[in-house]
Amino acid sequence: MECNKRRGYIWAIAAGSNAALAAIAAKFFTFQLVRYGLVVLCNVTMWGCYVNSLKALSSLQATVTNFATNFISSGLAGFFLFQETLSPKWFAGALFIVIGVIILTKSSVETKASVD
Repeated sequence: MECNKRRGYIWAIAAGSNAALAAIAAKFFTFQLVRYGLVVLCNVTMWGCYVNSLKALSSLQATVTNFATNFISSGLAGFFLFQETLSPKWFAGALFIVIGVIILTKSSVETKASVD
């Protein structure tokens, strides 16, 4: 069960990373066909990874992990690739998001006994 949950988090992180890659592709490429093609490819891959994460995690854990990865990856990519400024508030928000994800990963989801 623990291995399955770990895979779920890997899928959720992959989904968030692909969402960030879609945003990077939308800003990075100037040729419209390449831009749209990469955005669609990254989004389709992101949804596939997200669905796989939902098979192993609760919807809350998968969604929050996906969001946190996307938020942090997009912010850091903007800083390193596009020289965008990040305020101290961004770093504080990112820290709180990571703390929240850690708390959610430690929480256990109770399963209901099925009645047949």
